[in-house]
Amino acid sequence: MFRAILNAFRIKEIRNRIFYTIAILALYRFGATITIPGVDANAVMGQVQSGMLGMLDLFSGGALGRFAVFSLGIMPYITASIIMQLLQVVIPKLEQLAKEGEVGRRKITQISRYLTVGLSLIQSVAMVFYFRNFGAIPKFDFMHVFMIIVTLTALFS
Repeated sequence: MFRAILNAFRIKEIRNRIFYTIAILALYRFGATITIPGVDANAVMGQVQSGMLGMLDLFSGGALGRFAVFSLGIMPYITASIIMQLLQVVIPKLEQLAKEGEVGRRKITQISRYLTVGLSLIQSVAMVFYFRNFGAIPKFDFMHVFMIIVTLTALFS
């Protein structure tokens, strides 16, 4: 097994992919530790430790419990992908695109990405208003809320 790992590092393309993957994971872990400014992290953590939010915190790699810049995790992308797969069955135009080959798949992927941004925006707004009820966002004015929503949406998308 050790020899197989060494052989993988001898091939430049595989070595580059491994280092890229490690760098992306490190970047995500770093972003999952940066709390959004102006948020009471203790209030968020207290809420996350109880109930269903604890399960969502697992999907975000612990970022939700800190209300970090990567709090949304991969949830919007997964949701958008599932929605697009379901819509391909319901909407004939999307079904036709899926059958067109590479060009159709690229178009569906593009639509999925736009849907991901929209879902990220909706989930960001929902998170802000949910945590507001527990005093996690002490300064609840337009600019501060706008900054939190844009940060959560833009850093995911």
